[in-house]
Amino acid sequence: MPDKKGRHGGRPRFKKSGKLRSFCFSRVNHPKAAIKFDGKQIIISRFGAIPVIVHRPIPDGFAIKTATITKKTDGYYVSFSLEDKSVPSLIYTDNIKTYVAIDVGLKEFLTTNTGETVSVPKFYRKSQSNLARKQKKVSRKEIGSNNWRAAQNRIARLHQHIARQREDFHYKTAHKLVKEYDMIAVENLNIRGLAKNTKLSKSIYDVGWGNFIEKLNAVAVKRGVHISRGEWPFAPTPSQYITKL
Repeated sequence: MPDKKGRHGGRPRFKKSGKLRSFCFSRVNHPKAAIKFDGKQIIISRFGAIPVIVHRPIPDGFAIKTATITKKTDGYYVSFSLEDKSVPSLIYTDNIKTYVAIDVGLKEFLTTNTGETVSVPKFYRKSQSNLARKQKKVSRKEIGSNNWRAAQNRIARLHQHIARQREDFHYKTAHKLVKEYDMIAVENLNIRGLAKNTKLSKSIYDVGWGNFIEKLNAVAVKRGVHISRGEWPFAPTPSQYITKL
């Protein structure tokens, strides 16, 4: 069947067992659920009790809804989706005292309307030479051999390390902004369009603007901070307006 734009996806492509990375359980701790969590281990009906390292305790008042088990380079992870019926209220517009507009870029990760900047960490760029060496070693291995799989795993671990570095940087930057300001205006970017520039695409994907804005929104919601996309109502002059691209 065609999609809304009339495009056809072709024939279905069935994934091999080795390509599967995650599977989800729709109910947790339900009498008829296939998975249960007691705070120290998960109990799956077909696998039994599996001890887990709990990254953070389940907050009081939160209900576990679903569980997703994901296979990653360094092992298996289980992620729970939680339900919290208490919704944080946004700061009233009249009570907004501090506000800032940020503009993301490649020379500086972000620049505020007050002139403050956050430098680009360039996690991927700094690891390129190491990544190239590992990829060269893979090319020398026999495809499908144990040595080839081990070399592939080293590359995957490096990519995972880069992704985690970027994620940590994004969260720390988002928390810093949300702690300091009651309202944050963000430029509305067409990231896919900008990434079509082959000379800049690698740098654009390295900084991860889209992932940062998603994390900024998530952190702001928890603290009741306003996020404004594509507009700047507090600009004293028209030249400081953030416009849509």
